[in-house]
Amino acid sequence: MIDLHTHTLFSDGVLLPSEIVYRAKLKGYRAIALTDHGDISTFDFVIPRLCRAAAELSRHYGICVIPGVEITYVPPAVLTQAVKQCRSLGARLVVVHGETPAETVPQGTNNAAIRARADILAHPGLISKEDAALAARNNVCLEITTRAGHDETNRHVARRALAAGAALVLNSDTHVPENLLDRAKIRTALAKSGLKAVHYNLMQDNARQILARVGIKL
Repeated sequence: MIDLHTHTLFSDGVLLPSEIVYRAKLKGYRAIALTDHGDISTFDFVIPRLCRAAAELSRHYGICVIPGVEITYVPPAVLTQAVKQCRSLGARLVVVHGETPAETVPQGTNNAAIRARADILAHPGLISKEDAALAARNNVCLEITTRAGHDETNRHVARRALAAGAALVLNSDTHVPENLLDRAKIRTALAKSGLKAVHYNLMQDNARQILARVGIKL
């Protein structure tokens, strides 16, 4: 399993990086991205720490750990600048917190994140046809999530992505240990999204392609 969206206690998760990575290893993960929430005030605090943790944990636990960030509630007008800043600080994966109806995300975030060429647009809610098509052109992956609340629009996201030819990835958005992926959670998410096992295999391939773009091969 490859999971490119999780949170530690550096934002609103409950686990240290060491613990979430080891728990993921025991679950059978091949790769996990640590993508704590960040904004302009915290990027330089969170990202370097996750970079250090990822290097050590990959070496000792034999699992690929990717340091990243989930840009969250940043004004759409400065998202391009924020994505560049996160990459310059060492984030090898940049996720943007999309316009899920479960939260009051600033309108225009989906479009701005896609134009900024983030790697993944997380839980993009009722994404428009136009933004799905732009994601396909800009090589931005749209997320299918197992996270309760955010998963209510999975079927809409899947339909939009498939119609537009946009790539999909499936992630856990883990905040607590029980959120980590397992086969049952994956099956439930696929069913709720109107997708099949073959789509999950494609989503894992898409995750590998994201990592390959930054020199990580699985």
